[in-house]
Amino acid sequence: MKIKEIEFKETASKRVYDSYMKRIKKAVKPLPSTDQNEIILEFNSHIYEGLQRNTNNLEIDHLLDILDKLGIPEEVLKPLVADKKLEQATKTFNPLHIIKALALNITNGISYLIFFVLYLLLFGFVYLIYAKIVNPKEVGLFLNDNSFMVLGKIKEGNLNNSAITEVLGNWFIPSMILSIVASYFIITFLLKLKRKINKK
Repeated sequence: MKIKEIEFKETASKRVYDSYMKRIKKAVKPLPSTDQNEIILEFNSHIYEGLQRNTNNLEIDHLLDILDKLGIPEEVLKPLVADKKLEQATKTFNPLHIIKALALNITNGISYLIFFVLYLLLFGFVYLIYAKIVNPKEVGLFLNDNSFMVLGKIKEGNLNNSAITEVLGNWFIPSMILSIVASYFIITFLLKLKRKINKK
């Protein structure tokens, strides 16, 4: 949807308005175009309505008062953009959206930092898959005398110990893939749940 620009009598007013709107557009860039347009339209209508209430002030002075009340776009829009991005991420389950949403929300509490770390840990499983392909004997789920020893990589010298056994064998890679997918959906579901709790 095309947003109708406000017409001004003074050139200085037009320049200030254009600059402010450009900053808003830049601040909402991470969002989908429908959300971008909705926010830009809302700010535009606030400015327009404010200008209609002008009582014999200079146009530029009145515009500056309106923009001052609306606030600095980068600061005012940061929490809104972060929340909208989080909403998009938890709806789509898209990893790129989730990473962007968490990056935007990282300053909004320690819980978002914890979620960010949980998603990063999933890359550890990806690394284990790669390591298993490169070094199949040294990577796996190892038990020492039937008790858990390590999920990952062990030194080749430890393999000579008869008490140490790798239990998954050829099922290691499918198990890791299943773990990645299941963990990803569980973490994303918990993130969605946290967002709903925050909304209340």
